[in-house]
Amino acid sequence: MPTVDVHATRSQLSRLLDAAAAGEEVIIAKAGKPVARLVPFKEKKEPRKLGTLAGKLHVPDDFDDPLPDDVLADFEGRCPICARIGLTRRESA
Repeated sequence: MPTVDVHATRSQLSRLLDAAAAGEEVIIAKAGKPVARLVPFKEKKEPRKLGTLAGKLHVPDDFDDPLPDDVLADFEGRCPICARIGLTRRESA
């Protein structure tokens, strides 16, 4: 990321614009202190369209029901056998 003085920027603007267009960032300084950053221009993306999957997905009625204990034990790293008989991790150790 090169730093260029304001005076040099005036005479080299075309070259600096080419560098920015190529993806390089250029810092413009005045009296040795950075005052501006010349960066590549990015085109704005087209906004996403909401509802494009409407009617294409089905969420079951029991989607947010509690998980069965054996599945929950797998997620929590508990012993499946201990979970079946109701022991906690501390009791099984």
